Amino acid sequence: MDFYELLEVDKNASKDDIKRAFRQKARKLHPDVNKEPDAEQKFKELGKAYETLMDDNKRALYDQYGEDGLSNAGYTQGPFDYGFGDISEIFSSFFGGGMEFGGGYSQRANANAPQRGDDLRVDIDITFEEAVWGAEKEIKIDHLVYCDECGSTGTDKNAKDTVCKTCQGRGKVQQSTQTILGSFTTVTVCPTCHGTGKNPGANCKKCRGAGLVKQEKTVKVKIPAGVDNGSKMRLSGEGSFGKNKGPSGDLYVVLYVEPSKKFTRDEFDIKTTLHISQAQATLGDKITIETLDGDYELKIPEGCQSAERIELKGLGVPILGGHGRRGNHYVIIYVDTPTKLSEEEKELYKKLFEIQKGEKKESLKDKLKSTFAGR
Repeated sequence: MDFYELLEVDKNASKDDIKRAFRQKARKLHPDVNKEPDAEQKFKELGKAYETLMDDNKRALYDQYGEDGLSNAGYTQGPFDYGFGDISEIFSSFFGGGMEFGGGYSQRANANAPQRGDDLRVDIDITFEEAVWGAEKEIKIDHLVYCDECGSTGTDKNAKDTVCKTCQGRGKVQQSTQTILGSFTTVTVCPTCHGTGKNPGANCKKCRGAGLVKQEKTVKVKIPAGVDNGSKMRLSGEGSFGKNKGPSGDLYVVLYVEPSKKFTRDEFDIKTTLHISQAQATLGDKITIETLDGDYELKIPEGCQSAERIELKGLGVPILGGHGRRGNHYVIIYVDTPTKLSEEEKELYKKLFEIQKGEKKESLKDKLKSTFAGR
């Protein structure tokens, strides 16, 4: 499945183009409009494509590695992985509030229905070596857990009048409108109870009616080999607890890699520079250099030129999701011209200069002889 083909946009499409394309396709594919058996599945796939291409980091990863790249980076392709709890949430994200075709009342308007917990994000710094070879980190995060005072109900155990009279305990109020697509029910948060469905005076004193309280926990993060600066990891279920026993949200870990003093990284390749003398460039040499795997004896070929690159295959960074494959290590050679010479070195260079000068003269004589031969 190609996300660009699914949305019928060009690979260079702007976010506005993608949003317009999604609006048009969503109206056609929504299961309440499209009665084909696979309409719901197509609508979910459309939501995945839209959410991926609207996120700069995910879009860059998808453009380079496809859906496998998203999975390897922690964005598992599931119905809840792209920020939408169900297919109606995708549609309502454009029009505001909860929305349902046919004038029905959305289940999400019920404040007592299970709600997915919030996703969390944490940024961590790792070393260049940890990014290359992978690592395991322990991080501390604050997340929301069930309130032990009220059993996560959000209601004071001793309260008598607990139901909000404005929304009758549903937490939201609705208003029906007619559009070219049919009747829509727009759902908004109850202004009295702010979505809890309970009388504000009956709220639990500890969690203030939320049913959730903040708590610190330690999470182990396994960083795969080959991640780069700005890489994101998704830890399923490690976010905040959901209201009314709903599923927990996810934890997104964003990695920031400290630069190396020895190596320059270009995606999965490593680049280093090596300065050699004119004699080494002319005659060739063997020099020990440092690679990700340790010391390596590099052979400098005779007649090596400045800015020439020597490729060391398979000695680069492990390719993320590449099943053991690695990038390459490129050594860029720079031939140094000496600026300070001893008297002995000057004499040697003079002799070399005279020899090379004489060879050029001799070569010119040979050319003249061959030109005028036989005349």
